[in-house]
Amino acid sequence: MAKVAFLGLGVMGFPMAGHLVKKGGHEVTVFNRTSSKAKAWAEKFGGRTAPTPKAAAEGQDFVMACVGNDNDLRAITIGADGAFAGMKRGATFVDHTTASAEIARELDAEATKRGFKFVDAPVSGGQAGAENGALTVMCGGSEDACASAEPVIAAYARMCKRLGPAGSGQLTKMVNQICIAGLVEALSEGIHFAKKAGLDVHAVIDTISKGAAQSWQMENRYKTMNEGKFDFGFAVEWMRKDLSICLAEARRNGASLPVTALVDAFYSEVEKMGGKRWDTSSLLARLER
Repeated sequence: MAKVAFLGLGVMGFPMAGHLVKKGGHEVTVFNRTSSKAKAWAEKFGGRTAPTPKAAAEGQDFVMACVGNDNDLRAITIGADGAFAGMKRGATFVDHTTASAEIARELDAEATKRGFKFVDAPVSGGQAGAENGALTVMCGGSEDACASAEPVIAAYARMCKRLGPAGSGQLTKMVNQICIAGLVEALSEGIHFAKKAGLDVHAVIDTISKGAAQSWQMENRYKTMNEGKFDFGFAVEWMRKDLSICLAEARRNGASLPVTALVDAFYSEVEKMGGKRWDTSSLLARLER
C-alpha cells in the first residue's frame, strides 16, 4: 500500500482514483477545482480530500494528475499552492494529462531540481477504459521513475510501458491520436459509401471486420455511427485539442501529417454543426449533412 494523491476528478480521473482505493488498496487523497466533486468522490470511495494541490501532495509517495491541458497542468504543479511545493524528496509525480512533450520535459527538469521523480503517462481507452480499469498507459521518464510508478498505475491499467525519457509518453499519445483520426475518417467514409451503394451496412461490416480492414473503431463504433448516435466516448473538442498538440509537434520535428490536418479541419466543420460534444465518430455526420 502506498500513500497517493490524485489531482483532477473529471470523467477519467474520478474512476481512476477510485481504482487506486478499491483495486490498489492505497490510501488516497484527492483534489479537484470543484470541491463538490472531490467530496462526492470521498463519499463514494472513502478517501480524503484536500483544499489545494499542495496540501494533497504533502507527505505522499505518489501524486497522480489528470487535468485538461498544459496551462491546467502548470497551475496544479508549479502555480500558487501547486503540488510541487508540497512533494517530499524521493516521491513520484505521474501525469496522466494529454499535454505537450515540451511541458513534460519542463516539469521533469523541475522535479529533478526539487529532488523527486516525474513520469509523463497519458492514457488511451476513454471513459469506459477508466471505469473498467483497463487503460493503456504510455510512459516517459527515467527507468527508475517509471518502474516505481508502474505497480500503482496497475490499479487502472491493462497495459503500462515506458517508451523513453521525459516527453516520450506524450509523443506516443500523439501517435495514438494520429492513427485514430485517420481510422475514424476512413470508417466514416466506408459506412457512407456502403449506404449510398444500397448495401446492408451490418452485413458489410460483419464481413470485412474479419479481414484486413478490422479495427477497434470498426468493432466498437460502427453500430452507433450507423444509427446516427454520437454520444459515446471521446468528445470532438477534446480530440481537436489533442490534434492541435500533434500538429504543433509536427511543425517542430518536421513530420508531415496531411491526413491529420485534414481530419482536424473536418472536426472543425462538425463543431460548426453543433457537434462539439459529440464523440469522435461523428465525422460520419459531416458526410451525411
